[in-house]
Amino acid sequence: MSDLFAAAGLETSAPHPLADRLRPKTLAEVVGQDHLVGPDGALTRRIASGSLGSLIFWGPPGTGKTTVARLLAHETNFAFVQVSAIFSGVAELKKLFEEARGRRAVGQGTLLFVDEIHRFNRAQQDGFLPVMEDGAITLIGATTENPSFELNAALLSRASVLTFRALDEEAIEKVLIRAETLEARPLPLEPGARAALVRMADGDGRAALTLAEEVWRAAAPGEIFGPEQLAEIVQRRAPIYDKAQEGHYNLISALHKAVRGSDPDASLYYLARMFDAGEDPLFLARRVVRMAVEDIGLADPQALVIANAAKDAYDFLGSPEGELAIAQAVIYLATAPKSNAAYIAYKSAMRLAKEHGSLMPPKVILNAPTKLMKNEGYGSGYAYDHDEPDAFSGQNYWPEALGRQKLYSPTARGFERDLRERLAYWAKLRKARDPES
Repeated sequence: MSDLFAAAGLETSAPHPLADRLRPKTLAEVVGQDHLVGPDGALTRRIASGSLGSLIFWGPPGTGKTTVARLLAHETNFAFVQVSAIFSGVAELKKLFEEARGRRAVGQGTLLFVDEIHRFNRAQQDGFLPVMEDGAITLIGATTENPSFELNAALLSRASVLTFRALDEEAIEKVLIRAETLEARPLPLEPGARAALVRMADGDGRAALTLAEEVWRAAAPGEIFGPEQLAEIVQRRAPIYDKAQEGHYNLISALHKAVRGSDPDASLYYLARMFDAGEDPLFLARRVVRMAVEDIGLADPQALVIANAAKDAYDFLGSPEGELAIAQAVIYLATAPKSNAAYIAYKSAMRLAKEHGSLMPPKVILNAPTKLMKNEGYGSGYAYDHDEPDAFSGQNYWPEALGRQKLYSPTARGFERDLRERLAYWAKLRKARDPES
């Protein structure tokens, strides 16, 4: 078989991937993370101080977490040990810890790099604490997931979290230029196709280099690809989106805030991204209902009606036809007048209920189903509002020990403007009928 490859002019040994050959040799060569390794970066300062400390590297794939960890070991003259939480167990870790203590005994530190550290369970994460505390290891854990959700509080209290950013288009372009320099040939792409490849990388430097390799493999001598040909060659990379993890929470948060901020265009963009990534439309429909009651409320009572109607329409139509109903509801909510007055009033009422949940309502509004209760004054003096002028009695319904409270303050926007005027009118009537109220 190797003879056949040789006859065809192909390499018989597996070459190192382009991403591996282009791995930075110094921190200065790392692109897209100037806030960490630039002249005034957080890691640059730590190295200069001579105290690195244990660290958690949090960021998307292909942003340089492993590379930076290796370079830090070189900068500090620590022994570099790398393990993966996917393949390593307790026995292997214990062995590594003993080896690290042995190095410390002869004056050498150990930088232990743990890839995918969030995949260790809570008990396994606790196993790092003793060797972090006694200085046997300097831990650098890498994770693509939010450390606040995935790592023990005890571990986080002993390490600093440093955030790696997705590479912007300028950084991806630098990576591609380095690849072209190493390969001594340009990428056979038209300008539009090159820009498309940069976007396809989605902030992942390793993905950009993998895509570049695919392009070079596919190109015949003298062939130049346009955007459509590029898409056919490399296909389309799936969105980086885990419905159970960080991407899920980031995008639903962005959608909610765009609706709250009355930006229908941004709202549709984030909704479309989640649909495209395979998010459960019924989850999105439930969140849209929540937006209607939290951020529009009674400024437009129809918002909740439309949000519920969108959920019912999706139930009836299914995907993809029913997705349009959810999109329509999102547009309606984004363009509706906003009010969180009902939301604030409800939270205030819950606080009062927890603090004063044992107070007795005034006897005047309680029924008296027994003679004893009637003799105790239950229901005595109650005014039936429909029999009063303007169908309004102005009675005090609050417990005597608490007194009248103000919880709901409608805005001057949308339908709440009418409610504001109505409440002001009732307050005026109440004052006229009971000056002490």
